Order: sequence, then C-alpha cells, then structure tokens
Amino acid sequence: MRVQTEEWQSFVPGVRMYKGKMTLFWNGEELYDYENGDWLVYSEEERETWQVVIFLPGVEVIPDRTFWKCDNLETVIMSDTVERIEKSAFKGCKSLTFVQLSRNLEYIAEMVFYRCVSLTSMFIPPSCREIREKAFFCCEKLIIFSVPQHTEIGRNVFVRTALLEASPFFSGMYENYEEVNDWVKNGLLQGDEYALHRACSSFHPLDEVIFEIVRRQGLQAFKKPDSIGITPVEYLEHNPFADVD
Repeated sequence: MRVQTEEWQSFVPGVRMYKGKMTLFWNGEELYDYENGDWLVYSEEERETWQVVIFLPGVEVIPDRTFWKCDNLETVIMSDTVERIEKSAFKGCKSLTFVQLSRNLEYIAEMVFYRCVSLTSMFIPPSCREIREKAFFCCEKLIIFSVPQHTEIGRNVFVRTALLEASPFFSGMYENYEEVNDWVKNGLLQGDEYALHRACSSFHPLDEVIFEIVRRQGLQAFKKPDSIGITPVEYLEHNPFADVD
C-alpha cells in the first residue's frame, strides 16, 4: 500500500477500515508508557487488529516502543515530518513487510526493527545520519537494504538477516561488523555491471538514468541478479520511493 501525499490532508486521527485494512491514522499521541510498561489509549487487543499505520503530517518523533509487538501490523507509511525513530519503536512486529520511511528521517535508534521477521527490504533516505546498533537484528528475511554512503551504521545491525548470510563475510559464528557495514554501503553494488541495480535501488530512481543504462546493457539487464541474487526489477518493486513506469 502506497499513499499519495495529497491524500494526507484529508485524514483524521483514529482507527478505521481503509482500503480493506484496519488502519491507525497516527497524529503522534503517546501510545505506550515506557516507564510503567502500560499501553495507553488503545488496549493490547485493539493494537492486535492494526494492519496499517499511516503517520499524519506533524509527527516528528516516534517514541520508545510505540508500536512494540503490534503482531498483525503489515504496513507503515511515514509522513515526511518524521525525523527520529527511538529505541524498539517497532520491535517484534512479526508481520511487518512494508515500510515507507520519512524523506527527512535523520536517526534510527537501537533495536527499532528488532525481530521484524517478515521484513524483506529497507530503503534509507539520504537525510539519515545514523543507524544505531541492532536496529535490524533478527530481521531474518531482510535481503534488500539501500543506504547512503554517509550514513553511520552501528554494531550488529545486520546480525541474523538474509543479507548478512548472503554476504562474503558470513561464517555462521562471527562477523566483523565494520567490514559488513562497509560492504553494504560501498561494495555490494559496485561496478558498471550493477549500474542498473544501483539506479533502481536509489532514493529517487530516474527514468532517464534507467533508460540510458538499459540502452547500453540491453533489456536483459533488468533480469540479471546481483551478488546476493536480487534483480533490478525486484529493487524497483520493493522501492517505496520509486515512481518509474
């Protein structure tokens, strides 16, 4: 589910059925009392009905554990006002498969997506300065991860992910996290043979760039897998920032 920004102005806070999914339109109200461990506003049973969360304009920070253990949450769409995601905000959201981050996101705290076991892809915007340790720990199906070279990545971010298992550093026992982080940012899609993969996984894929690469490499380049088995078509299909025909 993708939401056009022009739709957002008509949204009001609350939970209701939207496009066939039980959806929370969130305005930043406090949902979880971290100190006392209490759910606020909505009960645990109500939280389990949520399938989609759409962030309304004006939300800047997602506090600690706000959506922790929303077991049936599948889709998260953030407004571009969000700048920070705090610790364990989506920890244990085992059904989460699609996340559209804010284009102005600056910071992802530790264990934000810890054990989001159904999450397969993540596209980090250029605004993001830092991803803290274990942010994607135990995201077992996470294989597509697009991140700017300047983003600082902490320790053990990719432990127990499909991406790490597909890397040249995976031993099953110990991995040098600095080598892994550098490979994800600088080595995974390097070289002209992966130019189309880079274009399709970028923050803002451009038709003219993609067409020029295809002109040089031919249409078959769309189906060529990279070193971890992902094709340019798959990058485009997963990329929430792509608007390419």
